[in-house]
Amino acid sequence: MNRITQLFNIQYPIIQAGMVWNSGWRLAAASSNSGILGLIGAGSMYPEVLREHIQKCKKATDKPFGVNVPMLYPNIQEIMDIIVDEDVKIVFTSAGNPKTWTSWLQERGIVVIHVVSSVKFALKAQEAGVDAIVAEGFEAGGHNGRDETTTLTLIPMVKEKIEIPLIAAGGIATGKAMLATMILGADGVQIGSRFVASEESSAHQAFKQIVVDAKEGDTQLTLKELAPVRLIKNTFYNQVQELYRKSPSIDELKILLGRARAKKGMFEGDLENGELEIGQISGLIHDIKPVSEIVRDIMEDFEEAKNQNLNFY
Repeated sequence: MNRITQLFNIQYPIIQAGMVWNSGWRLAAASSNSGILGLIGAGSMYPEVLREHIQKCKKATDKPFGVNVPMLYPNIQEIMDIIVDEDVKIVFTSAGNPKTWTSWLQERGIVVIHVVSSVKFALKAQEAGVDAIVAEGFEAGGHNGRDETTTLTLIPMVKEKIEIPLIAAGGIATGKAMLATMILGADGVQIGSRFVASEESSAHQAFKQIVVDAKEGDTQLTLKELAPVRLIKNTFYNQVQELYRKSPSIDELKILLGRARAKKGMFEGDLENGELEIGQISGLIHDIKPVSEIVRDIMEDFEEAKNQNLNFY
């Protein structure tokens, strides 16, 4: 038992990230059934769709699971009310001020974890009273920190300043990487990209395949003026770079981005015009597997690395 397995009542200190368009009830339930914490990604769901996913997840697993809620989305009150109505006990918040919802959720018996990308925001989250923090390095996929602090730098800096449990995220897809971040002070890890390339992920098969095919250097952090996002380079990414050469205004960037780019790319499989969000670690992902096999592989790699480390000296 460590602080994370205890907090969530799970077997292994691993959280499957609640990613937009990838993390539906099938992925969350399969993750929870594999001994880790599964998360439903509310960011791509209308409130009633989220309710449906929570209800299906409850039928598919009797293990703990949670919901990830990016606070920049509309309908936030309705989403939080549904989470309470459906008796979800764990909420990960991101992209907003943790003070806004932490007390409200905790008063209703919910464990609250906030995702941060810097020491400054980690301290604000601790001050807001969250139960744990996810510190995410800029290797991560999806929306990201502006400062480009890497995971191996961020984790010990956050650990130095906070008392509450710490979860490392960004660039973690193997047991060795999990061990490395835990040696640096993390109590557990959150993994996203590796679970995109799982059979149970709700991502389009074409997107899963392009993740598997990705190599080092195929992703880039961009659109910092709006909300920094790490993307696989494609036609849309090239259009963004072309626009940058003209020193665009924020409005011009917003017009190019338009609406539903992420849905188009990750959920509908438009590999040219869609937003293809994935982490740098995609260069190390070579197959699409069931979640149970991914978790088994990570834990075997973790135990092997731990034993090697003990014998190293």
